[in-house]
Amino acid sequence: MLSATSAPVIEATLPVVGRHLDQISGTFYDTMLGEHPELLDLFNRGAQATGEQRSALGGAVAAFAAHLVGAGPDAAVFDHIVERIAQRHCALGIRPEQYTMVGRYLLGAVGTVLGDAVTPAVAAAWDEVYWLFAARLIGREARLYAEAGVDGADPWREYVVATRIAEAHDTMSFILTPADGRPAPSFVPGQYVTVAADLPDGHRQLRQYSLSQAATGATLRITVRRVRGAGGAPDGVVSGYLHDHVTAGDRLLLSHPYGDLTLRPGTDPLVLISAGVGITPMAAILDQVARTQPTRDVTLVHADRSPDRHALRLDMTGHRSRLASCTSLVWYERAAGVPGAYQGFIDTDAVPLRPGAEVYLCGPVPFMQAVRAGLHRRGVADDRIRYEVFGSEQWRPLAAAAPA
Repeated sequence: MLSATSAPVIEATLPVVGRHLDQISGTFYDTMLGEHPELLDLFNRGAQATGEQRSALGGAVAAFAAHLVGAGPDAAVFDHIVERIAQRHCALGIRPEQYTMVGRYLLGAVGTVLGDAVTPAVAAAWDEVYWLFAARLIGREARLYAEAGVDGADPWREYVVATRIAEAHDTMSFILTPADGRPAPSFVPGQYVTVAADLPDGHRQLRQYSLSQAATGATLRITVRRVRGAGGAPDGVVSGYLHDHVTAGDRLLLSHPYGDLTLRPGTDPLVLISAGVGITPMAAILDQVARTQPTRDVTLVHADRSPDRHALRLDMTGHRSRLASCTSLVWYERAAGVPGAYQGFIDTDAVPLRPGAEVYLCGPVPFMQAVRAGLHRRGVADDRIRYEVFGSEQWRPLAAAAPA
């Protein structure tokens, strides 16, 4: 909780901070990365180039401030936000001492942008907000590292690429074996790993990829779609590197599996809805259900641009064949007469919804927003809809935005 002194200050200044959030975030990143260029390798180059990354941290802190004064997400929603950020931070190897530097630059940016409006009382109140937020994250991240048996100062483990499999147009799977000969880590279907890619230019870039099959104890599998730049955005650096340079026998550094879009225990009907490469966590979930709950009712819904871009289709068909009850629906933007496929975009009203169904979503944010809205119209409660977001939007509830 905020102190009695800080609460009215935050309530009064939150609107002006919200209005200047993009400028504050830009100043923060420009200053911090200008003085510490080594941190550039921690952030997605593409997201930095398009400006997408810049709103993430400032927006999360502002949302937390709004939550503290009762003007933003409620406790349950913000607990979800904190959990999602903490999971991703552990996958990136974030350490507690880094919060001190980030806080200094973020609060310095607030002072630079708002100038004389940042009185000592205002500065102290926002410093309190930041450290309340940081303390929650640091504590949760310490527990996650401990549960995983991972040293946060050295979170990477080396794997050997056993094989690579062409799954679809611009999509490749990599089967990975621990280089130290020990078993692969256990994980819950729906989790992801970070690949720490040492690029030919000498820089390291970090990217998260969902694990696309259930835990085997021997290997991990990631399925990577090559990111093609569009609208001025650059091509994906890491996806291009993996496609063009990494082959059987090569070694990669991976994090322990993390992520909170995980298959929850239960027997309720499942609805797995994905678009594009968002099918990857759904493949792991379906694999696990087919292995352990073959009588559970499952509905699969997938959307893609065209059949040749539909990754893991054969895997999903194989998993379905092991289930007693599984319905599958597919939408292609370019169906080209594919038998049984729908043309265009997903029509949520056409998706079978059995009573008590639990729904999992993964795909581009606009896709998930549209599907979630359609599910709400059909009466599906929010606590029955789970979703995964990657990139700088990963902290944000689908229906929420930073304070204005």
